[in-house]
Amino acid sequence: MSPSDLHAWTVSPDEAIKIQAELRGRLVLTWDGREVTTVGGVDVGLEEKQARASVVVLRYPDLTPLEGATVEAPFTFPYIPGLLAFREGPAVVAAWEKLRTKPDLVMFDAQGIAHPRGIGLASHMGLWFERPSIGVAKSRLYGHHADPGPNRGDAAELWDEHDPDSIVGMVLRTQADVSPVYVSVGHLIDLSHSVEFVLKCSTRYRLPEPSRWARKVARGERLPTELSDQTELF
Repeated sequence: MSPSDLHAWTVSPDEAIKIQAELRGRLVLTWDGREVTTVGGVDVGLEEKQARASVVVLRYPDLTPLEGATVEAPFTFPYIPGLLAFREGPAVVAAWEKLRTKPDLVMFDAQGIAHPRGIGLASHMGLWFERPSIGVAKSRLYGHHADPGPNRGDAAELWDEHDPDSIVGMVLRTQADVSPVYVSVGHLIDLSHSVEFVLKCSTRYRLPEPSRWARKVARGERLPTELSDQTELF
């Protein structure tokens, strides 16, 4: 099944929950050691009637910005917590399709499996794009944890709220004495490699560079590269 055939976007909330349950069973939560020469970042801004999705591509490991695309798409799904992938996904897919270079690995300002039904936007889109994906969220959606230490690289396990033996993510301090981020596996990667990639991409700021650049591009800033970012109405 190709990514474009994964599922329809115009569905009811009940249908969306059934789709999530089916897709959750397809997630691959292991790392195959593939080569990574480019990393992507995804950010979605929500306006009154539409989503503005930006996807950027950075060279890895030097994190030089290469390309970005931004698309504005009207909402076709209501706001329902836990089902935001169905509200934001069409804009993300449209932006992804504008890229000339598809990244080897993608970071999302969203959740992976640290989600009430085990499949947030990062996991959902990882399946759609058939790429390793990582959720790097700024706040907790699901799970419980202790506070990580104050130094860069300090981390605390994020535990499943309903399964006391299951870890669904890591609360990671990317810089000393700044608020941590919530890292969770999306698809085609494991938690230890997710944390490793996030730390390697978090050079000076709290957010990793792919996420930071996606956020900047979503706000209208251009990448410092000869390749122009593209903005389209979908």
